[in-house]
Amino acid sequence: MSPADPQVPAPGVQLGFGLSCEEFTPGELVEQARHAEEAGFGHALISDHFHPWIDAQGQSPHVWTVLGAIAGATSSIRVGTGVSCPILRQHPAIVAQAAATVARLMPGRFFLGVGTGENLNEHVVGAPWPPPGVRLEMLDEAIGVIRALWAGDEVMHRGRHFDVVHARLYTTPGKAIPIVVAAANPEAVALAGRAGDGLVTTSPDAELVDAFLRAGGTGPRYGQMTVCWHESEAEARRIARRSWPNAALPGDLNQELERPAHFEQAARLVREEDVAELIVCGPDPERFRETIAAYADAGLDHVYIHQVGPDQEGFLRFAERELLGRPLAASAR
Repeated sequence: MSPADPQVPAPGVQLGFGLSCEEFTPGELVEQARHAEEAGFGHALISDHFHPWIDAQGQSPHVWTVLGAIAGATSSIRVGTGVSCPILRQHPAIVAQAAATVARLMPGRFFLGVGTGENLNEHVVGAPWPPPGVRLEMLDEAIGVIRALWAGDEVMHRGRHFDVVHARLYTTPGKAIPIVVAAANPEAVALAGRAGDGLVTTSPDAELVDAFLRAGGTGPRYGQMTVCWHESEAEARRIARRSWPNAALPGDLNQELERPAHFEQAARLVREEDVAELIVCGPDPERFRETIAAYADAGLDHVYIHQVGPDQEGFLRFAERELLGRPLAASAR
């Protein structure tokens, strides 16, 4: 299989790989990106965290540094942040500069995923954690600042949330970088449709995708699919519960809790079966294919798979054999 021409698992759908900064060292992430390209994945999204969700995940390297190394280790796979939060911990001017640099290192292969973030990562700079509506306002303004700086002109911006004073990027992206916006509710979807070049979400929600399209959204629609492949389904369930209990936390907890210790406390209420309902566990390729097809049926044309736990190589071999080399059925939309 040629990594430059990855096989498509369903009409109009491309499979990608999730790079988890919460679980792996910088060197491991670089190797995973290289191996994902070799396996035939067409794209990858890498998380941007200051903390892991829980201590058991164990890592949290600086995403922009890792992206520079990935640029040198790969040649064809498209890579984006999944997602960066340019509103508190990272000023949008700094995100604009970092993204422009990465885009120069991997011409035509980088895209910027942005979202309103989590208190877990943003509180570290001591700024108050704004309510959801304010965070969306901040993200909207941040996107405008980033695009203005990418144009290469000197920017003077006095906004409601950000100031940029006589700033100019001398290393510009060269060509426009697509900005894809994370959304899980109608307000965020409206922003994604209006201000973004694509959508990122975490579930096969057809209503969400339809709302994005009605809001004028165009471009790729990325869906994150979290799985735990293992030769033993029982072991996969145990790994998923141990490594990724945050998948089953209800409501707004993932956005609002402040420290990994708080997530540890909340995770005590999460049962193994709760996680297994949300994460595909085990070795059965049909379960993976059916779930990918559900994302496709919901209107998501890019599905990136986040493998939970340490056995990334085992999953990549499984994906190359069972997912990237065999067509999947999907209903037409």
